[in-house]
Amino acid sequence: MRGVLAWSAALILMAGAAMAGPPYVSDDPEPTDYQHYEIYSFTDGSTARDGTSGASGIDFNYGAAPDVQLTATVPIAYEIPTEGNNIAGLSNIELAAKYRFLHQTEIGWDVAFFPRVFLPSASPRLGEAHASLLLPLWLEKDWGDWSTFGGGGCVINRGDGSQNFCQASWALTRQFLPDLQLGAEIVHQTADQKGGRASTSVGVGLRYDISDNYHLLAYVAPGLQNAAETARCSWYASVLFTF
Repeated sequence: MRGVLAWSAALILMAGAAMAGPPYVSDDPEPTDYQHYEIYSFTDGSTARDGTSGASGIDFNYGAAPDVQLTATVPIAYEIPTEGNNIAGLSNIELAAKYRFLHQTEIGWDVAFFPRVFLPSASPRLGEAHASLLLPLWLEKDWGDWSTFGGGGCVINRGDGSQNFCQASWALTRQFLPDLQLGAEIVHQTADQKGGRASTSVGVGLRYDISDNYHLLAYVAPGLQNAAETARCSWYASVLFTF
């Protein structure tokens, strides 16, 4: 469904004070540390005029090289329409690779390319029945306890009632305590369905480090533009395991 695919793409469509990416829609150019793992057990969703949709699943990241991260996301999507029966099932599995090709030590910014393939959905009425491709560019700059990051890209998503669309977002975070980071962002996306509408939202996020290996992440974003048709409110929560 439209809401499931858009938020799966946003939540790519993903240690320490400088960490970005989830829970924000904006991703960051910093890859998972070489030969280390980041595993998110997540749930997300959004509400609109026609009901509630979202997904729960696993987002697996591995530092395959000093500037390369490999990612696989397996979402179990759900749809709770205002009319009709609820449905749930395996949605579009995602495979991605992040390559950071510029560093803050060189130009003052980290910059990375993070293409992602969405495989056809295995569940009727959930996700997209065809493959799609996200092509984003992400930037980040850190200073003291502050970090700003964002960018965007476009999704090649032709098939059925879908159409190509683009998304741009930017976030600002601050490390308020050694184990607590807060931030905010703005997100804009063009219409992803034929006859659909663009959307804009603002969000606030939180990351709490329980320990060096366990972390809690949360995010909520009310819609500002065409909220009734796209998303009146969206949310994300996860437990992150790093090792």
